[in-house]
Amino acid sequence: MKILIDMNLSPEWVDVLTAEGMEAVHWVNVGSAGAPDREIMAWAKSGGFIVLTHDLDFGAILAATGADSPSVIQLRIQDIAPPVAKHLVLDVITRFAEDIKQGALISVDEDRARIRILPICSA
Repeated sequence: MKILIDMNLSPEWVDVLTAEGMEAVHWVNVGSAGAPDREIMAWAKSGGFIVLTHDLDFGAILAATGADSPSVIQLRIQDIAPPVAKHLVLDVITRFAEDIKQGALISVDEDRARIRILPICSA
């Protein structure tokens, strides 16, 4: 699994995820720190990456565009430091691996994870 870590998360996430056998890159190493979210999404999609973020805008972009990728995991927790959030993130990646491969938006809270399969269609 390939994961792009958004600017609003620590670069320490790269080590956490690569230690678990995933390919991980922090946006600061591949793009401009001031890049708009749509650019980050386009880069992730073109490279087959999943976006790990603390920014709710990525879910809004998926909903507004009806895109079927990239998958996005949004952390909606107070403490997003890798030592604290690592187990939540790894659990979500493991539990929803097949959905993530197909295209999904997953919101992760302290006590639950909500998943929406892509594309998100308004009814």
